[in-house]
Amino acid sequence: MSKNLLLEIGTEEVPAHAMPGILKELKEHAEKSFRELRIELESVRTIGTPRRIALLVEGLAEKQQTVESENRGPSVKIAFDADGNPTKAAQGFARGQKIDPKELVVKDGYVYAMVREEGAPTAELLEKLLPELICGLNFPNNMRWADLDFKFIRPLRWIVALYGSDVVSFEVAEVKSGNVSRGHRFLSQGDFVIPDADSYEKACEEQFVIVDQEKRKAMIRRQIEEVAKENGGAADITEDLLEEVLYLVEYPTALCGRFEEKYLKLPAEAVITPMRDHQRYFPVKTAEGALLPLFITVRNGGREYLETVQHGNERVLKARLEDAQFFFDEDRKHSLEEHREKLRTVVFQEGLGTVYEKSERLEKLAAFLADALNADEADKKHALRAAKLCKADLVTGMVTEFTELQGIMGREYARLDGECEKVALAIDEHYMPRFAGDRQPGTTAGRIVSIADKVDTIVGTFSRGKIPTGSQDPFALRRQALGLVNMMVEAEYSLSLSSVVSLAMDLYGMKDTAARAKMQQDVADFMRLRLKNVLADRKIRYDVVDAVLGNVDDLYAVTLRAEALAKFVQTDGAEKQVQAFVRAGNLAKNAESMEVKEELFQQDVEKALYQAYTSAESAVESLVGGRDYAGVMDALTELAQPIDAFFDGVMVMDKDEMIRRNRLALLKSIECLIEQAADFDKIVF
Repeated sequence: MSKNLLLEIGTEEVPAHAMPGILKELKEHAEKSFRELRIELESVRTIGTPRRIALLVEGLAEKQQTVESENRGPSVKIAFDADGNPTKAAQGFARGQKIDPKELVVKDGYVYAMVREEGAPTAELLEKLLPELICGLNFPNNMRWADLDFKFIRPLRWIVALYGSDVVSFEVAEVKSGNVSRGHRFLSQGDFVIPDADSYEKACEEQFVIVDQEKRKAMIRRQIEEVAKENGGAADITEDLLEEVLYLVEYPTALCGRFEEKYLKLPAEAVITPMRDHQRYFPVKTAEGALLPLFITVRNGGREYLETVQHGNERVLKARLEDAQFFFDEDRKHSLEEHREKLRTVVFQEGLGTVYEKSERLEKLAAFLADALNADEADKKHALRAAKLCKADLVTGMVTEFTELQGIMGREYARLDGECEKVALAIDEHYMPRFAGDRQPGTTAGRIVSIADKVDTIVGTFSRGKIPTGSQDPFALRRQALGLVNMMVEAEYSLSLSSVVSLAMDLYGMKDTAARAKMQQDVADFMRLRLKNVLADRKIRYDVVDAVLGNVDDLYAVTLRAEALAKFVQTDGAEKQVQAFVRAGNLAKNAESMEVKEELFQQDVEKALYQAYTSAESAVESLVGGRDYAGVMDALTELAQPIDAFFDGVMVMDKDEMIRRNRLALLKSIECLIEQAADFDKIVF
């Protein structure tokens, strides 16, 4: 027999951003706990609203599974004395297994305990398990209340724990479990009884609580779309805002509000940002994508007094838009270039000068990158202009008030100043990607300034010893580095990372040789980890990834080498060829130089290998220049047979020192050539 289980943790309103993680963690912990306790079940589900976190388990067995085990103890010689009586060793083993020594079984020269552990009633186990699940939850921030030595994300107010219709009795933070829950703060009659676990969602809905977040999300989306359509537009629904609103309400009702059309003269983002990021409103647009003077908000309640709620929301938004209009008008009294002068008073980071000085560094880095990436003169000109102006909007009133608009307002002000469209776009794009899943810069100028900005920030921050560790990354350097890697790959840019880092160090005035070497290593290691994640996301197997990460100076080339190597290791004969490469590399470690003298060759196999090497070297140089790493792999495979013949035909460690050194130098040269593709020693077959 089985029953359904309900655990509802009632709290004060939990921050919306924390709810998805809490529900996921509770589900995982519950599944693990029931598995460890050997309690069979059909399914585990977690649902919730701002005021409740609920665990629903269907088909939970009424008893643990019985376990029979055969546990081996000491050998017969140790377990029994000469008279056949149990020794202290046997008695201790039996005691540990909770059986009488007489019950020990002799088998294969050892004593065994045949143990049968009867399953305990689930109801009894739940009295300990459920409070452990509550206390075991982790949160980004915790609260304490009263004089309790207990921490939770918000104060606990009630707990419902039902196994079938039976209450599971326990107490957490002076709150006793029961079968009484609380309805919607304003629409319900207050407390209500849940008769059994099966009735939970229906009972909540009768009290104006849609507890299933997926059902609630579907209601919100449908209502928003219907309200927008009724008012002649289409709602601009972003998933992140939808999820936030989802965990702000228990009983959703969407409504439409209006604002004055004069605000539509502002840049669209200047209207949308106060709406979306500050008030959690959904913008409404025409079919062509133009912003309408409408917004949709979701009320935590019913349809009563909607006009009053609408009016209140309109007043709040009007105040925010008035602020935006004021800051916009004030900002437009000066050009973007005039605003840039104010950057002289803004500190970039402690010890790294001002943002004005950063913009000067970006100009120099952009010029270098434009040449290194073979950008045309127009793109170079646009990149330099964008690098000069890209930080100027940071001191505008609009960005000071609405920080989410950095770059965006720079783009709009640049357009109004009459700057070239590509310059305006690059000012916005240099911050991309702003968050996980955001798009990459779409223009050459935007990519150049973005690379310059990210390298400058990483090198500068690293120079202060602020390399991210653990979960700490206050300057979002991991995101910037990952964005840099993805940008280089998507744009197919081959660029020497070390050369850009070297220039960045020059611009920061770093002269100490040891410090510069450490910086190059630190940046390379940092990028290596980001590349590892990128390649793993591309389903490249782990040993191939490890094999290509030795040299990450050209980020794009690493991904090409990984793809070529991944295909190569799947081909027939790859294992034997890799073994030849590894064998050559192992002996090459003994080489003192790479100077090969043909006159010292003693055997034809030496000459044949050297000829194969020189041919491969010429081919690889050309193929690498053309980014044809599949061709590089084909060229290197031509070395495998001559390497095997070389080892079969000569003694590498010859007694003659000159001959030995020459043979090792040849192997070292081959190893260096092969390493342009990968470290084959890391490949696993």
